[in-house]
Amino acid sequence: MKPEREPADRPLRLHRILAHCRRLGAVVVLRETTARGDAEAFAREAGDGVFDAVVAAGGDGTINEVVNGLGEADLPLAILPLGTGNVLANEIGLPRDAARLAALAALGEARPVWTASVGGRRFLMMAGIGFDAAVVAGIDEGLKRRIGKLAFVKEILAQLWQHRDGRYRVSCGGVDYLPASAVIAKGRFYAGRFVLAPAARLDDPALHLVLFMRSGRVAVLRYLLAMLLGRVHLLPDVRILRTADLRLSGPEGALVEADGDIVATLPATIALADRPLRLIQPGLAEARPYSEPSSLPRWRRASAIARRVALGWAATAPHSAASSRRNP
Repeated sequence: MKPEREPADRPLRLHRILAHCRRLGAVVVLRETTARGDAEAFAREAGDGVFDAVVAAGGDGTINEVVNGLGEADLPLAILPLGTGNVLANEIGLPRDAARLAALAALGEARPVWTASVGGRRFLMMAGIGFDAAVVAGIDEGLKRRIGKLAFVKEILAQLWQHRDGRYRVSCGGVDYLPASAVIAKGRFYAGRFVLAPAARLDDPALHLVLFMRSGRVAVLRYLLAMLLGRVHLLPDVRILRTADLRLSGPEGALVEADGDIVATLPATIALADRPLRLIQPGLAEARPYSEPSSLPRWRRASAIARRVALGWAATAPHSAASSRRNP
C-alpha cells in the first residue's frame, strides 16, 4: 500500500477490508511503502515460502510493481483496488463491498492469467507507444493525488495542444506496420472501463495489438471520441491483431509505457511470459464491473464526458502551472 499517495478515505477503507480478513481467520502482515520500488521489493521478499498469498492494495502501478517482484514465485496474487483507474479491478469484475473483497482475498480461487514483458518489466494490462505513452509521461503525480482522473483529462488536452505527427514501426507476424500510435492489450478495458480490444482476455496466452493508423490532432480526437462511445475497434483505420510477440521501433529513445508507468524506450520487444501468474479473482458467475456502468445512452454519456473535460481543463490549469513550478 502507498499511504502517502492516497486520499484520506483509502487507508481507512483498506483497514476495514483487513479487519474483515482477520475475522475470517487470515493472518495479515501489512507492509506500507514509502518510495517507488518498495512494493516490488516487498513482493520479492514474500516469495520465500512464508506466505500463502500476496495482496496488492493500491492502483494499477502498485499492482505492476508487485507482479514484477513476484517474478517466478508461485504465490497467488490478490488485489484491493485503491487507485485512480483500477483497470485490472474492472477487468476481473471485483466487488466494491469491503466484506466481499476481504472474503475473495482470503478465500478466493486463484486462476492463471498471462502477463507480458517489455524492457525487462512485466505488465498485466497494457503497454503503449505514441500518444498513449506521451500522456502517461506527462502526468503530474501531485495533481493526480489531488483531483484523480481529471489529471488525465488535463494531460490529454495538453498533449493534443502540443501534438506532433509521427510514425512508428511495429513488426508482427512477419509484417511491418507504420501506425501513429499503438496499444498492446492483455485485457479488453483501457483507462478505466473503456473497451479497446473486445476480444482480449487475461487468461488467453496472446497479445492484442491495437494500431491507430492516422496521425494528427483531428485523428486523435476522433479516436478518443470513438473510445468514449465504445466503438474504436470498429473504425476502418484501427487494426487489431492477435500475436504472441512483436517488435517496436521508431524515433530513437521514444517512450514505452506499461500499466501506467514509463518502463522502456524504443527499440523494444514485447513478448508473453513463459508461465502464467496465479491471480485471485471472482468466479465467472460472480464477476461484476468494479465501477458500475452509466445508465445513460452512449451519446449522452459522451456529451457529459466532453463537458467534464472542458470543466476539468478550466479547473486544473492553475494548479498545473503551480505544480510545474514546484516540480521543474
